[in-house]
Amino acid sequence: MVKNKWGLELPPKTICAIDASTTSLAFALFTTDEGKFGQTLGTVGKIKFDGKDIYEKVIDAGKKVKAFLDYYGGFEAIVIEHTVFMNSPKTAADLALIQGAILGAAGQAGTKVIGKVSPITWQNYIGNKKISKDEQLFIRSQNPGKSVSWYKTYERNLRKERTIRYINTIYDRKINDNDVADACGIGHWALSNWGKAIGVDK
Repeated sequence: MVKNKWGLELPPKTICAIDASTTSLAFALFTTDEGKFGQTLGTVGKIKFDGKDIYEKVIDAGKKVKAFLDYYGGFEAIVIEHTVFMNSPKTAADLALIQGAILGAAGQAGTKVIGKVSPITWQNYIGNKKISKDEQLFIRSQNPGKSVSWYKTYERNLRKERTIRYINTIYDRKINDNDVADACGIGHWALSNWGKAIGVDK
């Protein structure tokens, strides 16, 4: 591992940032400026998993992710949004299975380092914090009489749009897929917080 003059871990030259769901993997490839803080966003994309149940999707994920990593010659390091508890324990368990398949494929492709970050950490870093109470009140005043689930969906979509707008502004892109934008956000955070991503810097 390379450290800077302050003793902090520097990221490797190429990092694959991943936002995984139970049905797909969104990725963003970043290259650093010879180990310095500074990054370039390269190829981005999305891989969909097929299958009639989660186990078929896990198998498909393993095959497709291995093929994807082999195509790019493997990556020394990957950073992934780690599984957090959700409203649905089943969804959390299914996502853990998918992430296991992804990381297993990464290991087979030669990946040596896995970084991780919670959703709220990288979202806060790019200024996309949880919707405030004042914002919630304003949304409700503009859209009265809706259900609780409607407001939650609206707020979730609003934050997704903010991430897309941030990434497109910072990297001069025209990304319109929110999962791909999330992968970019994960990588953007990781390249400036690599030691935290791999658990060596506090």
